[in-house]
Amino acid sequence: MKKFVIFGVGLIGGSVALALKKRANAPVCLGVGRHQTSLDQALALHIIDAATTDIAMALNDADMVLIAAPVAQTKTILTSIKPHLSSKTIVTDAGSTKTDVLAIAKTVLGDQACQFIGGHPIAGAEKSGPSAAMDDLYIGKNVVLTPTAENKPDDVQKVRQLWLDCGAKVVEMTAEKHDGIFATVSHLPHLLAFALVEDMVARDNAAELFQFAASGFRDFTRIAGSSPEMWRDISFANKTALLNEITAYEHALSKLKQTLIAQDSDGLQTIFERASKARNDWANKK
Repeated sequence: MKKFVIFGVGLIGGSVALALKKRANAPVCLGVGRHQTSLDQALALHIIDAATTDIAMALNDADMVLIAAPVAQTKTILTSIKPHLSSKTIVTDAGSTKTDVLAIAKTVLGDQACQFIGGHPIAGAEKSGPSAAMDDLYIGKNVVLTPTAENKPDDVQKVRQLWLDCGAKVVEMTAEKHDGIFATVSHLPHLLAFALVEDMVARDNAAELFQFAASGFRDFTRIAGSSPEMWRDISFANKTALLNEITAYEHALSKLKQTLIAQDSDGLQTIFERASKARNDWANKK
């Protein structure tokens, strides 16, 4: 790969560029973004080699395009790409939802949808923007690819290699399976963190509550510091699966509530022990 184009040079896209720069024969990384200030910052930090707002110039002789912008921007970006997309250019993304993205790619790209391969790196932080980019963000982290029957195996392998070059572990699954899993393990936890902080902010004694909040609150709500725009888009994009998970969580809370009302000490301890063991088993495998 000689020319690599990144739409969105923040934490996700910028970290890919920095990881590739560490390798021999690194491609030229060209950044494309909505805001010139972000592009200028990425250039100043030596994350990308060049920047442009000219889509035709960006796509000229591009080997691969990575869309690392909020999910809601995918349709607009693909629409801008299509008139300049050659048959040799592979397009992939880093969005947290996949069923909607693949549907958008099929609608917008038409016969060229076979050149789009969905992807999702399971890595990130509550910080955003070019200054948050790290060259080691993906080392040892999972990246999910959601190829379709229309994708060429060689193209899928090239996207796989992109992430392997960043130090990631790559797995493949269907878009539907991906969205169901991540509604549970990622999207719901973010909503819960946002909801708890929002509940506290809305109270008359919010200042006092925050004054006494400590490590437990900080750990639980860390992800509420994430990009509101990005998580708004993800929530709507994976609405059906996320609503199912909210309902399941409401049932779990109701069970806890009834156990407390009944003063069922053994029942409450059983729930806590089962959850504690599962969480520690998971953590010890990381």
